[in-house]
Amino acid sequence: MNLLRKILFPLAIIYGLITAIRNYLFDIGVFKSASFSIPVIAVGNLSVGGTGKTPQIEYLIRLLQDDYKVATLSRGYKRESQGYILADDNATAKTIGDEPFQYFQKFNKIQVAVDASRKNGIEQLLSQKQKPEIILLDDAYQHRKVKAGFYILLTAYGDLYADDFMLPTGNLREYKGGAKRANVIVVTKCPAALSTAEQETIRIKLKLSRGQQLFFTTIAYDDTVHSINNSLAVSEILKKDKLLLAGIAKPESFFAYLQAANDLTMVYPDHHHFTDNDIIAIKNKSKNNIIVTTEKDFVRLKGSALDGQLYYLPIKSNFLTAADLFDKTILNYVGTSTRNG
Repeated sequence: MNLLRKILFPLAIIYGLITAIRNYLFDIGVFKSASFSIPVIAVGNLSVGGTGKTPQIEYLIRLLQDDYKVATLSRGYKRESQGYILADDNATAKTIGDEPFQYFQKFNKIQVAVDASRKNGIEQLLSQKQKPEIILLDDAYQHRKVKAGFYILLTAYGDLYADDFMLPTGNLREYKGGAKRANVIVVTKCPAALSTAEQETIRIKLKLSRGQQLFFTTIAYDDTVHSINNSLAVSEILKKDKLLLAGIAKPESFFAYLQAANDLTMVYPDHHHFTDNDIIAIKNKSKNNIIVTTEKDFVRLKGSALDGQLYYLPIKSNFLTAADLFDKTILNYVGTSTRNG
């Protein structure tokens, strides 16, 4: 914890108190939460950034899209638009945000919508003729004006919410007690060889409430990188001089997976909108070598002067154990909720 964050400790107490009062007023019904008759699954975290929400949402899409009409609803962080938008052929990363645009490009069976007001977004989705049967709320754990039917709380291995503190001293958006709202807690970005003993240590540290389930996932990198028109094996590009480019939170593991001795790296802020000057700087630094970036950055850079050099590395969220139990838990909720609806 740096000195400035320590100095701002009184502000963290005040911020924590404000969020605690807000949550209490929602809990006792003074502030109203809207509920809906279809299954609504909210995925989020207590801390800011970097817990792996995108691969978790994509895991849920793959699990559900073949049997249900699925829609995702996001805020559309840093998009250059306002209000409710349902993605169509005119959508871009600038109009709906990079993560929603990634979903839209990868999954042609689903609907992708954005709205800062999740309540209005759900109402708009359900007013369509082709309405969804399931809605996945992306980064909506603190959006309490909607009461989701099922909450998935993510916390990153090595940066557990149990070890954190309120903003601005720490990275928490609300006090740790907010974890009690979750049906499922997923510890993300774990080492693939995480032992059962360490899993149990984390379980004890998180102090789960009765009925909560805990799962552990790791980020699985693909063995192939892709461009608009081509694919290359990772084993092949490891031998090539290249530029590695990331505009995501906590890109260290991305670099570690791909970087060789002579490679150059460039880091931009999470959700960065690349300007013409950025493109020129990237082009110059690359020296016409291959550029490998994250999938989220690729959707923002595609169509630029970098297209001939640009590749992206897909990732997935893999469960270390009990994937079948997680799937069954989600499918049981969806099936029960659908029948009740």
